[in-house]
Amino acid sequence: MTGSVTLPAWLFVLIMAFAAVTFASHFLFPSVRWFLRRRLERAVARLNTRLERPIEPFRLARRYDLIQRLCYDPEVTRAIVARARETGVREDVAFEEARRYAREIVPSFSALAYFGVAIRAARLLSNAIYRVRIVRPDPESLRGIDPEATVVFVMNHRSNMDYVLVTWLAADRSALSYAVGEWARVWPLSRLIRAMGAYFIRRRSRNALYRRVLERYVQLATAGGVTQAIFPEGGLSLDGRLASPRVGLLKYISEGAADAGRDVVFVPVALNYDRVLEDRILVAAGTRGDRRFNARISVVAGFALKQIWLRLTGRYHRFGYAAVSYGTPLSLRGQPEAARTPEALARELLARIGAVTPVLPVPLVAHLLLSEGPLDRSGLERAFGRAADALGPDRIYLPRGNRDYAVETGLRALLKRQIVREEAAGFAVTESGAPLARYYAGSIAHAMPAAAPDVDLSATAGS
Repeated sequence: MTGSVTLPAWLFVLIMAFAAVTFASHFLFPSVRWFLRRRLERAVARLNTRLERPIEPFRLARRYDLIQRLCYDPEVTRAIVARARETGVREDVAFEEARRYAREIVPSFSALAYFGVAIRAARLLSNAIYRVRIVRPDPESLRGIDPEATVVFVMNHRSNMDYVLVTWLAADRSALSYAVGEWARVWPLSRLIRAMGAYFIRRRSRNALYRRVLERYVQLATAGGVTQAIFPEGGLSLDGRLASPRVGLLKYISEGAADAGRDVVFVPVALNYDRVLEDRILVAAGTRGDRRFNARISVVAGFALKQIWLRLTGRYHRFGYAAVSYGTPLSLRGQPEAARTPEALARELLARIGAVTPVLPVPLVAHLLLSEGPLDRSGLERAFGRAADALGPDRIYLPRGNRDYAVETGLRALLKRQIVREEAAGFAVTESGAPLARYYAGSIAHAMPAAAPDVDLSATAGS
């Protein structure tokens, strides 16, 4: 027992490496994870004292546990059996397919990533690009919502900046859970978005098993009280107008709340911009009649580098105003009779969004020049004043509270981008700039007093 054993150096190193790995995996790593977990729990407890709606235990559960819970959900199990019969594969193969969908959908929320990184980045980016204004503050009824109710922010979708803007503005309320499309499922962006609590959806998928997995995740999150944010239009507006609502997610949320006996309060949020970063891409897609957005990463990187260079050289100017308005909340339990079905609920929510959509200088000037132009400066100011009187102070944002300055702000932005030019008869929309002018005017077309009700608010199926 006391004799010596001679080993080659490489074998001794290999044994020591295995010993180190075994020690770390069985003793060191569990202790470190326990220590970090305790610190995280204390940090979340402190954070919850500052939030109007504390972070729900559902969001703090381990991602692996949520995936397992979703895969073994009775509804998903029945869908797995049906999938196996439909395709002729074994049930264990269909189960692995469901597990793959669950891993794709379920986020891995990190309070540190959300409140330590995302909120700061969202505030910095929002204020760097826009002058952010709240035109119609959140009503007092928002503060009186039942603490046990699930809150869902329902928004119109103008830009990918919507995610950034609302994440920052809701930072004092709770952590929002978004449904994001295929565009965000690229590394490393996908890991960051998943850490922020967003879940991925395939908007065009008709796979019954996938739809059931997605449905059950949304329903479990709703039953768990997770604060969510959804876009009932289902995608970015290609013409600036409110699009037809899609009822898939609303249907999942409503059914999940009913199963759990929990109320859901929908909070309408309307957003508008003096300039949408992706406006040319969206208008081009609308002209083609498809939703293929040809935004190469090289183009995005080039745009970002150009803005950084302008800032470094002192020539950078923000892209006008971004405005947010809150509408009247709608309780699922106390909803009007006209909103009893998912389709009717979608129409009601979109109507409430449309009723508080902020009117900004660029959209209003574009609307006036398209409908009444050409106009000289004095004629444009008079037309702007008439529109402002008709809209009222709760609907229109006037920079510095001055109508003439608002006209100057909107006109300057349109002239700079060559959407408008000055002619002998006055200011007029250019031929090349007409599609963009119609895009921005479309964002407020439903709000203008003389506007015909040309916004289609009929609901369509899907999520």
